[in-house]
Amino acid sequence: MDESGNSGRPQPGAGGKPPGDGPDKGTPGRGEEPGGGILMGRPFGVPVYVAPSWFVVAALITWVFGGQLDRVLPELGAVRYLVALFFAIAFYASVLVHELAHTVVALRYKLPVRRIQLQFFGGVSEIEKESETPGREFVLAFVGPLLSLVLAGVFYVPMKFVEAGTVPGVLLGGLMISNLIVAAFNLLPGLPLDGGRMLRAVVWKITGRPMSGTVAAAWVGRALAVVTLIGLPLLTHTGALGTSDRDISGMDTVTDALLAAILAAIIWTGAGNSLRMARLREHLPDLQARTLTRRAVPVEADTPLSEALRRANEAGARALVVVDGTGEPTAVVRETAIVAVPEHRRPWVAVSGLAQDLTDGMKVSAELAGEALLDRLKASPATEYLVVEDTGEIYGVLSTADVERAFVAAMARPAA
Repeated sequence: MDESGNSGRPQPGAGGKPPGDGPDKGTPGRGEEPGGGILMGRPFGVPVYVAPSWFVVAALITWVFGGQLDRVLPELGAVRYLVALFFAIAFYASVLVHELAHTVVALRYKLPVRRIQLQFFGGVSEIEKESETPGREFVLAFVGPLLSLVLAGVFYVPMKFVEAGTVPGVLLGGLMISNLIVAAFNLLPGLPLDGGRMLRAVVWKITGRPMSGTVAAAWVGRALAVVTLIGLPLLTHTGALGTSDRDISGMDTVTDALLAAILAAIIWTGAGNSLRMARLREHLPDLQARTLTRRAVPVEADTPLSEALRRANEAGARALVVVDGTGEPTAVVRETAIVAVPEHRRPWVAVSGLAQDLTDGMKVSAELAGEALLDRLKASPATEYLVVEDTGEIYGVLSTADVERAFVAAMARPAA
């Protein structure tokens, strides 16, 4: 199963970090990105991770396909499991090609791709920005199933030159059918599947509103989840998938129901996440540095904290900026550091001991808003930022805690 598409802009995490963080850069290995899994490489500069759940699926595919090989090629013996493992790896290599198709087109459209992850039910390409037009959205979604169809053809051609009852014939046939299934499943018109993104693009084109497309495709995705939950076990039980009623055991029934429940949960959750991220994007322009900034008063480094707070209270300000003798800002006093100083000690503590020295990345224009603001904060993680006018004049201090609260408020508001 493929869930490729825009990952949206994540909410800021705890600890004052700005929203999102770009792909890590380092040697391949474990733990480079929380929840990423094992880093396998960086094709086109995009990190490819294998999630731990992939190994569960690989083992399951090996066991199931190995059992099928025992019926078709009993002479293989235990070697059939090595052949089945090869099939599992080749199948996920096909899934990776599917995801790379999304990635190449996204990079062609100058859309940053955070990572590719191979996981339990396929893969996901985490594209960090939304397509600018419905046409590009449609192409970006369609190219994945298209590549799966091409791969099915690639595996079909050599099947004509090998015997059906041999290991190469069985492998080629299995890979052809599996890629056809991947293509067909992903063309279903509901988010988070590629077909859902294609439906979203069509509705977006007709209505002129991407949010309308997302709502339509997300609700179709939820309907697909319900159909999957109920329909998949029924299809298997009635023999519609080519299995005789006499061959269906109680364990098969339980397995089919469990598989259907997992698939339905993934589709339902993905559709809901798409709705939430679309709502966030619609309200993203409301996040403006100027409106979120706290008014600040300038103080010199040796000013006692109690005196600095007195000046801030008189001016109605909520932040402190340390300046040098010429009035040039040099540091921002951290709010958490102020709170940690007991009131009786504040007359004896200079603000310089509570300040974080300013870097170029900690200076933010008051005109920044929306995604441009979030990208700026992401580039230089900090708890507070100095907000300045275009003239260089101090406007105030922006706290990532305030940005996080604005994110929560944006997510809570209904879409227009």
